[in-house]
Amino acid sequence: MSLVLDPAAQDLLFREARTANTFTDEPVTDEQIQAVYDLVKYGPTAFNQSPLRVTLVRSQEARERLVQHMAEGNRPKTLTAPLVAILSVDNEFHEELPELFPHAPGVKDAFFSERTVREQAAGLNGALQAAYFIVGIRAAGLAAGPMTGFDPAGVQKEFLDGDHTPLMVVNIGKPGPDAWFPRSPRLAYDDVVTTV
Repeated sequence: MSLVLDPAAQDLLFREARTANTFTDEPVTDEQIQAVYDLVKYGPTAFNQSPLRVTLVRSQEARERLVQHMAEGNRPKTLTAPLVAILSVDNEFHEELPELFPHAPGVKDAFFSERTVREQAAGLNGALQAAYFIVGIRAAGLAAGPMTGFDPAGVQKEFLDGDHTPLMVVNIGKPGPDAWFPRSPRLAYDDVVTTV
């Protein structure tokens, strides 16, 4: 094997992991989510940016408010998942760069003084962090059901403070017995990789 990671861990994180559509009613604790974050916060981003923000939707009242903004096909699974997370990006992430990237204190103003540049950087690096978060959920022995089928403006207005843009909504929990669709195909190495 060319990979150092144990094959069972490879299966847990990738080969056997799937997007879950149903879940058991086993709760997901704050301690589990904190452990996930404390692991995945080390994933690389440009200039050590940390634009990702996570809003945990736990209460039934909040869940019902969220479901009003979900695409119809995503509503039942969002209502019944043990935990739902709204992943968003903070478009003012650059204010934290002097602390997060201290060896180059001028980065904040040199690269991120323009709003459009910040939004693009937040979107890219926030998406990276969201992917790490999903893999972290899998590392915790849980399943994730990430969704982009929702009304971003409605979710932003209803749930997000400050200058945050929603990226995705993720259902989280132990997968139910009918959680999986059949595995979809993936592109082969030769279809993706080119050597020049």
